[in-house]
Order: sequence, then structure tokens, then C-alpha cells
Amino acid sequence: MEDQSVIDFDKLIGVLKFDQYNPLLFNTGLFLILFAAFIVIYQLLRKHRTAKFLFVIAFSLYFYYKSSAECCFILLGVCVSDFLLGILMEQCRKQWQKKCVVTINVVLNVGMLVYFKYFNLLYETVANFTHRDFDALDIILPAGISFFTFRSISYIVDIYRGEMKACRDFLAYTFYLTFFPPLLAGPVVRAKDMLPQVQANPEASHAMVSEGLFLIMCGLVKKVIVADFISQNFVDRIFDNPLLYSGFEVVMGAYGFLIQLYCDFSGYSDMAIGIALLLGYQFMDNFRSPFKSQNPTEFWHRWHISLSSWLRDYIYIPLGGNRCHPVIHHANLMCTMLIGGLWHGASWMYLIWGGLQGVFLSGHKLLKKAMPELDAEKRNKWWRRSLNIFITFNLIAISMIFFRARSMDVVKGMWTQVTTNFHIDVAPQFIEGYLLIVLAMAGAYLMHFAPETWTHKLKGWYAASPLMIQTVVLGVVIFIIIQTRQSDIMPFIYLQY
Repeated sequence: MEDQSVIDFDKLIGVLKFDQYNPLLFNTGLFLILFAAFIVIYQLLRKHRTAKFLFVIAFSLYFYYKSSAECCFILLGVCVSDFLLGILMEQCRKQWQKKCVVTINVVLNVGMLVYFKYFNLLYETVANFTHRDFDALDIILPAGISFFTFRSISYIVDIYRGEMKACRDFLAYTFYLTFFPPLLAGPVVRAKDMLPQVQANPEASHAMVSEGLFLIMCGLVKKVIVADFISQNFVDRIFDNPLLYSGFEVVMGAYGFLIQLYCDFSGYSDMAIGIALLLGYQFMDNFRSPFKSQNPTEFWHRWHISLSSWLRDYIYIPLGGNRCHPVIHHANLMCTMLIGGLWHGASWMYLIWGGLQGVFLSGHKLLKKAMPELDAEKRNKWWRRSLNIFITFNLIAISMIFFRARSMDVVKGMWTQVTTNFHIDVAPQFIEGYLLIVLAMAGAYLMHFAPETWTHKLKGWYAASPLMIQTVVLGVVIFIIIQTRQSDIMPFIYLQY
């Protein structure tokens, strides 16, 4: 009889090896086990700077290996390239030499993006125009490549602008660029914000640990209990075949995807920021209740803040921003949002989505100029705020249909059902048949629109609670998540970007 206590090393190695269908995600049991071991060793090494750096870099590279295999060497290559180019930048005495260094960095990073993300799209487009057969190349997309290339570009550009000095510590820079919490899906942490923290070798305070645990719990609830649940049990079905559903159900599907996307992505950001806090590092907020926005401009100040601010600082402003002719100003807005749309992936649907955001932003600017009588006092009236929020919310919901739909046929199908087969009378049956979905969506929206002071008070209560209470709350949340999670672990939506 075989000894059941013997560890099956072959199975263990299989779990730890790269598996494209099972990346190492924050919401998996494997990550929980590995991170528990990681945090113990991290604490033991906290006084030994070099050893700690090497350990965190090694864990980060393994974390990346689990989702992208040998592509971790690409990430290391970017670290080496940035480090050398940064030092070279400071040695340049002439402006044209510095511009050449920036150009090299941009060409390298954008070249990688074009090859890995857009080559097949460009190849297919050329093939269609020339009436040739299209056979897509088998190109493996490195996870998070859009995020770490943007961080790389901002580092070199900030040195060029004189906003920071080049990092002379290769381990510190590699620590920054490979740091695993924001590596796969953001936030887009900039070198000038994080490198000073890395070089200071901080330790997490009790307040940081409490806030970190609170954010991790919030992120898990958003991801597992809301996003995954409504996606697998409702939203995916609507977008897979909208013609099978009434227009009312299609609208609910669009609203469902909007809160799913928010909970999925902001949930990842919450966990990434929370994990970083446990290790002593602070990142900026990536979302601030975006559906409370009264206009598209405000929405982009609240949604994916690290990306929208990156697009503003490194694309929109260099193009001329708003300090130019009004026509050029609106062209700059449109160009920036088209690039932002294309950044999300090799699909014309993302380009259309980005174009819509550009139209919304330009439209808002023109409306403000055409109707100056809408002063701050009138905008602050409760009914005015409510109307603005309602209009902005629905504009964003409509645009996100293009973000989620795989093709224009899906969009046309949804539009057909809404305009010709709405059937509001199915609402009672919908609520009865999808009661848990309705409760999950309603609960998520209610939490989102609740006053921010509620969240601050809840966070303050958790931080002020004794360690035993904090541990019990954390255990209860993890238990509920384990009991309610779907049978298949769903990757975070933004891992594909």
C-alpha cells in the first residue's frame, strides 16, 4: 500500500511550472500559499538590502514566468536597456544626443508592442487590401507588456525632461520595473514616484499593513463575488449571442459588463496597491468612483488614473495639449484617445472605443465653450448633478459595448434588440430568473455610489481594531470568497493588455 504522506514531487513541479491556462493570479490558492512564504522570508531579509532586493526580483521574475514563460527574459532585457540608456542620457551634453536616446527607447518599446500585439492585425489588414490569404503568426503575447513598456518610456522621458536623475543602482531599477504587484495589470507606476521609495528601503508600518489588508479584501470581493459571478452567469451569455435576448436584457447586460469591468480592474488595482503596502511601498489610487463623474473629462480623471495621466503627460501634452489652435486641440484629444484605445489590443473595436472617448471629450469641451451660462452654481444643483451623472454614465456604458464586443455584428445585434425588441414587460421575469445577478449588480452599484466617507470610516474601523479582530475579519472574507467563487478561476480582464 502506498504511503499517502509522501509528497508527489512530479505533481508539485507541474503546479509550479509555467502553464498558459493557469497563471499565478492574486485570487488563486497557489498565490496565497506562495505569498505567505514570501512575506516570511521578506521580513527576515528586511534589514539586508541587497539580499532583499535579490529575493524580491527573483520572486517577481518567477511570478512573471508563471504567466509568460521565457518572456521574462524580455522583461530583464528592458531593465538592462533602460538602465544603460538612462546613464547614457545624463552623459549627453547636446540636446540632439538626448533626443536620440529617447528615440532609441521609444522605438525599442513601441517596436515590441507592434510586433507582439499588432503584427497580426497589420498583416491581416494588408492581406485584406491586397486580396491575399491571411495566416496568423503564432506570436505569444507577453503578459503586462503594455504596462512595463509604458513605465520604461516614462523613465527615460522623465530623465530627458530633468524631472529625475538616472538610477545608478541596477538592482534598484530592476526591483522597480519587475516589482510583481503592478507588473501584469497596473497601476502604471512611474520611476520618479517609486524609485525614491525603493532606494529608501522602507518597512511597512502598522497603518500600512492594515490598509493593505483592507484593500486586498475589497479587491477580492470585487473580483470574485461581483465580477466573476455576473460575467460567467449573465454578461458573457448576452455578448455571445444578443439576438437570443430581449432589448431590456441586452441593456442589463451592458450595465452588467460596465460594473464587471470596474470591479475586475479596480479589484486588481486594490490588491496590487494593498500587497505593495504590506511590503512598505505606496502607490497612487487608480480609481476614484468613476461612475459619479458629471462629464467625460471628469470620468477620465477618475478611471484608470495611472493610464489616463500617462497618456496626458507623454502623448497629449507633447502633441501640444490645449495650448494651440482649437482645431489642433481637438485633434490632439482624438489622437490621444485613439492611441489609448489601440493600447488595449489589436482590434478595430478598441480603436472605435478610443475614438468614441475622443468624441465625448471633444464634445464636452465644445459644450462648455458654447454654454458658459452653465456656471458652477447651477452645475452644483442636485438635479443638475444627477442629470449630468446619468448622461455620462450611459455614454460610457454605450461605449463599453464596443470595448467588450468581439465584432460589429455583436454591436448590431444588440442595437437591433434594443430598438426593435425591447420588451420592458420581461423585467419581472428577468428579476425572478436572475435574482442573484440582480442583487450582485445592485449591491455593487450601491457600494460604488455610496458616500466615500462610508469607505473611509470602514477602513478606519478596521485599522483601529485589535489584531485578533482584523485576523478574524480577514479569515471570514477569505472563507466567503472560497465558498462563492466560480469553479473555473477567471483571469483578470486587463491581463490581456
